[in-house]
Amino acid sequence: MEISRVLDKTGSLGAAVAALGCASCFPALGAIGAAVGLGLLAQFEGVFINTLLPAFALIGLLANGVSGLHHRRWWRMALALTGPALVLATLYLWWSAAWSIPLFYLGLGLMLAVSLWDLFDPPAKRCPLSAGGPL
Repeated sequence: MEISRVLDKTGSLGAAVAALGCASCFPALGAIGAAVGLGLLAQFEGVFINTLLPAFALIGLLANGVSGLHHRRWWRMALALTGPALVLATLYLWWSAAWSIPLFYLGLGLMLAVSLWDLFDPPAKRCPLSAGGPL
C-alpha cells in the first residue's frame, strides 16, 4: 500500500501549497506563502482555489479511505478522512458562512497533521484472528 501513502502525502502537500498561493482568500496562509517565496503563485489564485485545492483534497480523501480500509485502524482513518472532508465541505457547501474560514483551516491543518503522523509512525495492518497474528 505504498501508493496510498504517496497519494496521501501528495494530497496533503498539494492542498497546502494551493492554499499558500491564495493570499486574498486565506490571508494567514498567504502571508506564510509570501514569506517562503510563493508570492509569485498569487496570479494563479483562481486555478488553485477552484481546481487544485479540491482535486488534492479529493486525492487525500480517497487515499486515506483506501489506506484506512487496508490497515483497519478506524480512529486513525476517521481522523484522516475528516481533514479532506472539511476542506471539500467548506469549499462547496459552507463557503459563504462566517465560520467557514476557521473550519477550512482546521481541515487543512488536520490533513497536514495526519500526514506527518503517517510519515513518522506508519500504521501497521491489523491481522484478523484467523490469520494467527496479533490484534
